[in-house]
Amino acid sequence: MSKKNRSGVIYSTNPDFEYSDSSQDEAETLAPAQQDLRVWLDRKGGGKVITVVKGFIGTSADLEALGKQIKVLCGSGGSVKEEEILIQGDHREKVITWLVGKSYKAKKAGG
Repeated sequence: MSKKNRSGVIYSTNPDFEYSDSSQDEAETLAPAQQDLRVWLDRKGGGKVITVVKGFIGTSADLEALGKQIKVLCGSGGSVKEEEILIQGDHREKVITWLVGKSYKAKKAGG
């Protein structure tokens, strides 16, 4: 195990010491029909607008894959941060239509 994963452990004199990682395991990815996604419009400084998809339950790899598919669909840049998919521009209608077509439960949220 690498040192960066052992934050807080400095030294132990116990020969039977076993380091236990207290971080949570990732949740299994739910089927698309069980996902309840919300699509938001967020305004950033300088008049920039981003589309935010929240509510995905699953592994970070699956979230990254979904984020990449949505970015390709919109033909726009974006990222996946803090369990949210961020897409540059206002693509709410396109994203909701695509998600519903892929059997996700998705609806517009926010203002």
